[in-house]
Amino acid sequence: MSRPDAPPPVIRSLLETDLYKFTMWQAMLHRYPQAQAEYRFACRNTPQYPLAELVADLEREIDHLCALTFRADELDYLSGLRFMKPDFIDLLRIFRFQRAFITVRAEGDKLEIVVRGPQVHVMAFEIFVLAMVNELYFRRFDQAAAIEEGRRRLAQKIALIRTFTREEAPRRHPFQFFDFGLRRRFSGAWHEEVLRTLRDELPQTFRGTSNVLLAKELGLVPIGTMAHEYLQAYQANGVRLRDHQKAALEDWVQEYRGDLGIALTDVIGMDAFLADFDLYFAKLFDGLRHDSGDPVEWGEKALAHYEHLRIDANTKRLVFSDALDMPKALALYRHFADRVQLGFGIGTKLSNDLGLPTLNIVIKLTHVNGQPVAKLSDSPGKTKCEDQTFLAYLRQVFKVPAPV
Repeated sequence: MSRPDAPPPVIRSLLETDLYKFTMWQAMLHRYPQAQAEYRFACRNTPQYPLAELVADLEREIDHLCALTFRADELDYLSGLRFMKPDFIDLLRIFRFQRAFITVRAEGDKLEIVVRGPQVHVMAFEIFVLAMVNELYFRRFDQAAAIEEGRRRLAQKIALIRTFTREEAPRRHPFQFFDFGLRRRFSGAWHEEVLRTLRDELPQTFRGTSNVLLAKELGLVPIGTMAHEYLQAYQANGVRLRDHQKAALEDWVQEYRGDLGIALTDVIGMDAFLADFDLYFAKLFDGLRHDSGDPVEWGEKALAHYEHLRIDANTKRLVFSDALDMPKALALYRHFADRVQLGFGIGTKLSNDLGLPTLNIVIKLTHVNGQPVAKLSDSPGKTKCEDQTFLAYLRQVFKVPAPV
């Protein structure tokens, strides 16, 4: 039971996660329901105070999360998404997080979080726990001053886009952006205020959110397809390692039959991805998502690949989602908008741009069925693997040189 003076729980609904958690969850349920997985938390930058101080509050938040179930109206909403299947909705109807699958402790000044258990159960912890850590962390700062600064910066973004759409010559494809900021948001209340404001002020350019709960409540389009963990899981699920990307993409096509057609490219790096992304997949998928490496170089590689395959890139979409802010998104739009459809998923710079240093925190898949898995990012700092022998083998198989 919460104390009378305690703030409300960070998470108020099991819909309060990213759409791609549901889409990957359903795909894994239908392909590898028996898989066991391990996920681990990491903070990539230095916080203003030790994250270990959050342990007690985080334990209470996780206890609250494990008491939640899906409500009937939430299941009805998910059922209304045409790519969600009845058996998956039936699973959600009885789903409840199991507290034994997640452990939290202090390791010196650092926060250690380990999630371990059946993948179709534990994969859903990630977004909730990251949102908890962020909101608990920022509760110790001056809330009123932060919100005031956040509103000022949000107004600047809106003014920038209005000026851009009014003064710049129209391009072949429109500028569209969406919110990817749930996991690193300042708070749930601020996240809702930002999205409500963008919905009302920029209805032609703001196109949706990855946050399924706010999509439902605010009448926005829920957006998302797959994340790194989906393709990584295929490195340890009995598929030949060299074929794991193709196997993951093929299973996605069979699961969604034309829906959710944006493929993530940087689990092994863009070059290795394009080697597997042949004419078959290029025709079946609507486009590609960038999440590491130089975005212009990545986009030019994608366009050259479509040209090589004799596919009109104007029928495809490139989605950029790596540490974007509005000026960077507009610069990329100017560069590519006459050649391909575009989308821009902006995260921290929408949901946590309040003048405070932000956390760069992640929870990443480390093992499946006892075997290591890896992410070989186009940005070396994002490469993730706890087993250097496996990482070296993966580089060898896909001919990815080690960074200098």
